[in-house]
Amino acid sequence: MKKVLVVEDDINIVDLLEIHLKDLNCQITKAHDGIEGLGHALASQYDLIILDIMLPSLDGLEICRRIRAKEIHTPILMLTAKSEEIDKVLGLETGADDYLTKPFSVREFIARVKAIFRRSEMIRQVKDNPTSQVLDHGALKVDLEKRKVTINDKRIELSPKEFDLLVLLASKPGTSYNRQRILNLVWGYEFDGFEHTVNSHINRLRAKIEPDVNKPTYILTTWGVGYRFNEEV
Repeated sequence: MKKVLVVEDDINIVDLLEIHLKDLNCQITKAHDGIEGLGHALASQYDLIILDIMLPSLDGLEICRRIRAKEIHTPILMLTAKSEEIDKVLGLETGADDYLTKPFSVREFIARVKAIFRRSEMIRQVKDNPTSQVLDHGALKVDLEKRKVTINDKRIELSPKEFDLLVLLASKPGTSYNRQRILNLVWGYEFDGFEHTVNSHINRLRAKIEPDVNKPTYILTTWGVGYRFNEEV
């Protein structure tokens, strides 16, 4: 059973999330203001923290900063009532793993939660191998615990999705993933029509890590299938 902390001051939203999280076999802890939520986050271990941005007493951005400052790497799904807040959150780099803008569909919420759980399990499996705390591919290194990527010891700033996409590919060099499989594992979308999302993220990731985007070193295209990580680096 997964343990989930929900920090949200809208009782109706909390009740809705609780119903669907229980359907996913989750044990729920609820907090309705920021200070209470931070207290729970620091006092116990959770598999997921769902965190509203606009909260009484302490806002979600500050809670997220304080959680990450304590080297707590629990996945955080942030909720915001304003679409423009997404760019603000990303710009501040508070350390959240994913974002949902209110109002959101139940289907999308469930997909995001499932995707976070899948990524956590994938990373846990890699970390269970003591030699795999850091994915070492020559100049490119991926620290799973710190969610840190470096090339020639220079840190590369990736969005949460870019990082998860890189981990998926780099943890199994040579394995080809089609776009639908990537969507399922990284985004949790189990339906067609969003393959362009994968393409755009691959392009952005390549722009950040490849010495030459026209001749990729790390992320290769498997023609007719999708993408793979180069097993020769």
